[in-house]
Amino acid sequence: MLKRYAVHILMAAVLGAAIPPAVAQTGQTAARDEMQIDEQPGYVPNNEDEQLPAEYERQMVFFRTVEPPGTIIVHTSERYLYVVQGNSRALRYGIGVGRDGFQWAGQVLISRKAEWPDWTPPPEMIARQPYLPRWMAGGPGNPLGARALYLGTTVYRIHGTNQPQTIGHAVSSGCFRLVNNDVMDLYDRVPVGTRVVVRQAPAL
Repeated sequence: MLKRYAVHILMAAVLGAAIPPAVAQTGQTAARDEMQIDEQPGYVPNNEDEQLPAEYERQMVFFRTVEPPGTIIVHTSERYLYVVQGNSRALRYGIGVGRDGFQWAGQVLISRKAEWPDWTPPPEMIARQPYLPRWMAGGPGNPLGARALYLGTTVYRIHGTNQPQTIGHAVSSGCFRLVNNDVMDLYDRVPVGTRVVVRQAPAL
């Protein structure tokens, strides 16, 4: 197992992900901080739970890019999501990203937004965790959290979470998760149609 993880860290492995051809698949994974956890529908985190380590707190940072202001850029290897502000600045959020085999890269548009979205676990997740509900109404204990931004025609979303301890780790099935306060802030800042650029590594 350790040998396998070392190979993933040293080189990119091309792994399958259920996304449309328009979105490039890379499958590159930083297994060093992968979290093997189960979803916890019904769990409601408290304010102390949602207090992030300083490096993952929402903050304005220096950020050089050719993308126009308003663009969302996700760096999965860094565990950060940026909203470009212009003048070499961006608003940065700490995020949780996809596990081994579920990471991807490409460009999509936000196609829909939802407050307190309902949750329908995909069949693959049900197979791994058969005790999960087949459907769950939106609310504080919902694994999708307070807000969801849907990414094009893919099955992926930027959404909240009721498991704030997963921020900064590779844990999801390809979605990007933020603590609820951060995803509500992001939801209010970006409209439907916003361009989202997902990268495995920051541009040099």
